[in-house]
Amino acid sequence: METITIRDEFIKLGQAMKLAGLVESGVEAKIEIQEGFVKVNGEVELQRGKKIYPGDIIEFDGQQVKVEN
Repeated sequence: METITIRDEFIKLGQAMKLAGLVESGVEAKIEIQEGFVKVNGEVELQRGKKIYPGDIIEFDGQQVKVEN
């Protein structure tokens, strides 16, 4: 499982996906999220602006990324 490190209290889902290299752009993140292809902590997430906190796990395209601080 990959990890990304954030400095702030949270990061938005679209930004986290870009930081982790899961998508190339915010537009791509928006499309993948709206299509229901992204899970946060095992649940499908449809909001690009969802706040992601340390300990959360993002799943996309067979990859898992854990957020840490």
